Amino acid sequence: MKIESRQYERGGKNIMIREAVPGDARLLSELRLQIDGETENLDREPGEALMTAADFEQLIRQDAARDRNLFLVAAVDGRLAAFCRCEGNLLKRMAHQAEFGIGVLQEYWGLGIGSHMLSAAIAWAEACGLRKLTLKVLETNRNAIALYQKLGFTEEGLLKNDKLLSDGKYYNTVTMGRWR
Repeated sequence: MKIESRQYERGGKNIMIREAVPGDARLLSELRLQIDGETENLDREPGEALMTAADFEQLIRQDAARDRNLFLVAAVDGRLAAFCRCEGNLLKRMAHQAEFGIGVLQEYWGLGIGSHMLSAAIAWAEACGLRKLTLKVLETNRNAIALYQKLGFTEEGLLKNDKLLSDGKYYNTVTMGRWR
Protein backbone atom coordinates (compact mmCIF):
# COMPACT_ATOMS: atom_id res chain seq x y z
CA MET A 1 0.00 0.00 0.00
CA LYS A 2 1.43 3.35 -1.04
CA ILE A 3 1.47 6.39 1.23
CA GLU A 4 1.52 9.99 0.20
CA SER A 5 4.63 12.04 0.87
CA ARG A 6 4.40 14.43 3.81
CA GLN A 7 6.23 17.70 3.93
CA TYR A 8 6.71 20.14 6.81
CA GLU A 9 9.08 22.85 7.97
CA ARG A 10 10.90 23.04 11.29
CA GLY A 11 13.80 25.19 12.39
CA GLY A 12 14.06 26.75 8.94
CA LYS A 13 14.52 23.33 7.36
CA ASN A 14 12.28 21.69 4.76
CA ILE A 15 11.57 18.07 5.75
CA MET A 16 9.92 15.46 3.53
CA ILE A 17 8.76 12.00 4.64
CA ARG A 18 8.25 9.59 1.75
CA GLU A 19 8.51 5.96 0.77
CA ALA A 20 11.98 4.71 -0.06
CA VAL A 21 12.75 4.05 -3.73
CA PRO A 22 15.52 1.87 -5.19
CA GLY A 23 17.50 5.01 -6.06
CA ASP A 24 17.91 5.68 -2.31
CA ALA A 25 19.86 2.46 -1.78
CA ARG A 26 23.42 3.81 -1.88
CA LEU A 27 22.63 6.74 0.40
CA LEU A 28 20.74 4.45 2.81
CA SER A 29 23.79 2.20 3.10
CA GLU A 30 25.93 5.21 4.05
CA LEU A 31 23.23 6.69 6.30
CA ARG A 32 22.76 3.50 8.31
CA LEU A 33 26.50 3.15 8.87
CA GLN A 34 26.74 6.76 10.09
CA ILE A 35 23.73 6.45 12.42
CA ASP A 36 25.14 3.23 13.90
CA GLY A 37 28.27 5.18 14.86
CA GLU A 38 26.42 8.11 16.43
CA THR A 39 24.47 6.35 19.17
CA GLU A 40 24.34 3.19 21.22
CA ASN A 41 20.53 3.23 21.10
CA LEU A 42 20.54 0.77 18.19
CA ASP A 43 21.53 -2.89 18.16
CA ARG A 44 24.58 -2.56 15.94
CA GLU A 45 28.04 -1.09 16.21
CA PRO A 46 29.39 0.62 13.09
CA GLY A 47 30.10 -1.93 10.38
CA GLU A 48 28.16 -4.78 11.99
CA ALA A 49 25.47 -6.42 9.86
CA LEU A 50 26.60 -4.11 7.07
CA MET A 51 24.06 -3.59 4.30
CA THR A 52 25.36 -2.65 0.88
CA ALA A 53 23.53 -0.54 -1.66
CA ALA A 54 22.50 -3.78 -3.41
CA ASP A 55 21.11 -5.12 -0.12
CA PHE A 56 19.07 -1.97 0.39
CA GLU A 57 17.82 -1.98 -3.19
CA GLN A 58 16.60 -5.56 -2.75
CA LEU A 59 14.96 -4.71 0.60
CA ILE A 60 13.18 -1.65 -0.84
CA ARG A 61 11.83 -3.69 -3.76
CA GLN A 62 10.77 -6.51 -1.43
CA ASP A 63 8.98 -4.12 0.93
CA ALA A 64 7.21 -2.38 -1.97
CA ALA A 65 5.86 -5.77 -3.10
CA ARG A 66 4.51 -6.74 0.34
CA ASP A 67 1.26 -5.30 1.68
CA ARG A 68 2.42 -5.51 5.29
CA ASN A 69 5.83 -3.84 4.92
CA LEU A 70 6.68 -0.16 4.74
CA PHE A 71 10.03 1.55 4.19
CA LEU A 72 10.13 5.31 4.72
CA VAL A 73 12.90 7.87 4.44
CA ALA A 74 13.12 11.47 5.60
CA ALA A 75 15.00 14.10 3.64
CA VAL A 76 16.05 17.40 5.20
CA ASP A 77 16.60 20.09 2.58
CA GLY A 78 16.98 17.26 0.06
CA ARG A 79 19.52 15.22 2.08
CA LEU A 80 18.53 11.79 3.40
CA ALA A 81 18.54 12.09 7.18
CA ALA A 82 16.48 9.19 8.52
CA PHE A 83 14.81 5.91 7.72
CA CYS A 84 11.93 3.98 9.21
CA ARG A 85 10.81 0.47 8.46
CA CYS A 86 7.77 -1.59 9.40
CA GLU A 87 7.98 -5.29 8.77
CA GLY A 88 4.82 -7.35 8.86
CA ASN A 89 4.65 -11.01 9.63
CA LEU A 90 3.81 -13.65 7.04
CA LEU A 91 2.60 -16.16 9.64
CA LYS A 92 -1.19 -16.20 9.93
CA ARG A 93 -1.20 -16.11 13.73
CA MET A 94 0.90 -12.97 13.71
CA ALA A 95 -0.25 -11.35 10.44
CA HIS A 96 -2.15 -8.69 12.40
CA GLN A 97 1.06 -6.95 13.48
CA ALA A 98 4.24 -5.31 12.22
CA GLU A 99 7.48 -4.38 13.97
CA PHE A 100 8.72 -0.80 13.71
CA GLY A 101 12.29 0.53 13.70
CA ILE A 102 13.79 3.96 13.05
CA GLY A 103 17.14 5.70 12.73
CA VAL A 104 17.74 9.46 12.55
CA LEU A 105 21.07 11.24 12.02
CA GLN A 106 22.02 12.93 15.27
CA GLU A 107 22.37 16.38 13.70
CA TYR A 108 18.63 16.25 12.89
CA TRP A 109 17.37 15.16 16.30
CA GLY A 110 14.74 17.55 17.65
CA LEU A 111 13.18 18.35 14.26
CA GLY A 112 10.17 16.07 14.77
CA ILE A 113 11.37 13.53 12.21
CA GLY A 114 10.75 10.54 14.47
CA SER A 115 7.29 11.78 15.38
CA HIS A 116 6.31 12.44 11.76
CA MET A 117 7.67 9.12 10.54
CA LEU A 118 5.94 7.17 13.29
CA SER A 119 2.67 9.03 12.69
CA ALA A 120 2.91 8.11 9.00
CA ALA A 121 3.61 4.48 9.92
CA ILE A 122 0.62 4.39 12.30
CA ALA A 123 -1.68 5.81 9.61
CA TRP A 124 -0.34 3.27 7.11
CA ALA A 125 -0.82 0.38 9.56
CA GLU A 126 -4.41 1.39 10.24
CA ALA A 127 -5.16 1.84 6.53
CA CYS A 128 -3.88 -1.63 5.66
CA GLY A 129 -5.74 -3.32 8.51
CA LEU A 130 -2.89 -4.04 10.90
CA ARG A 131 -4.04 -4.19 14.51
CA LYS A 132 -0.69 -3.86 16.28
CA LEU A 133 2.67 -2.14 15.89
CA THR A 134 5.56 -3.30 18.08
CA LEU A 135 9.06 -2.04 18.77
CA LYS A 136 12.06 -2.50 21.03
CA VAL A 137 13.90 0.40 22.63
CA LEU A 138 16.91 0.67 24.92
CA GLU A 139 15.78 1.58 28.45
CA THR A 140 18.06 4.64 28.53
CA ASN A 141 16.52 6.15 25.39
CA ARG A 142 14.03 8.25 27.37
CA ASN A 143 13.21 10.64 24.52
CA ALA A 144 12.18 7.78 22.24
CA ILE A 145 10.14 6.10 24.99
CA ALA A 146 8.32 9.39 25.67
CA LEU A 147 7.56 9.79 21.95
CA TYR A 148 6.25 6.25 21.67
CA GLN A 149 4.04 6.71 24.73
CA LYS A 150 2.73 10.02 23.36
CA LEU A 151 1.67 8.20 20.19
CA GLY A 152 -0.17 5.45 22.06
CA PHE A 153 2.45 2.77 22.66
CA THR A 154 2.57 1.04 26.04
CA GLU A 155 5.29 -1.00 27.68
CA GLU A 156 4.67 -4.72 27.23
CA GLY A 157 7.82 -6.23 28.63
CA LEU A 158 11.43 -5.95 29.60
CA LEU A 159 14.35 -7.93 28.19
CA LYS A 160 16.76 -7.90 31.12
CA ASN A 161 20.49 -7.38 30.55
CA ASP A 162 19.82 -7.48 26.82
CA LYS A 163 22.53 -5.10 25.56
CA LEU A 164 26.20 -4.74 26.46
CA LEU A 165 27.29 -1.14 25.84
CA SER A 166 30.70 0.49 25.59
CA ASP A 167 30.79 1.29 29.32
CA GLY A 168 30.97 -2.47 29.99
CA LYS A 169 27.51 -2.55 31.60
CA TYR A 170 24.41 -4.48 30.55
CA TYR A 171 21.16 -2.62 29.87
CA ASN A 172 17.55 -3.65 29.50
CA THR A 173 15.48 -3.41 26.34
CA VAL A 174 11.85 -2.29 26.66
CA THR A 175 9.32 -3.94 24.36
CA MET A 176 6.38 -1.71 23.46
CA GLY A 177 3.22 -2.10 21.45
CA ARG A 178 0.32 -0.08 20.13
CA TRP A 179 -3.00 -1.85 19.68
CA ARG A 180 -5.79 -0.53 17.49
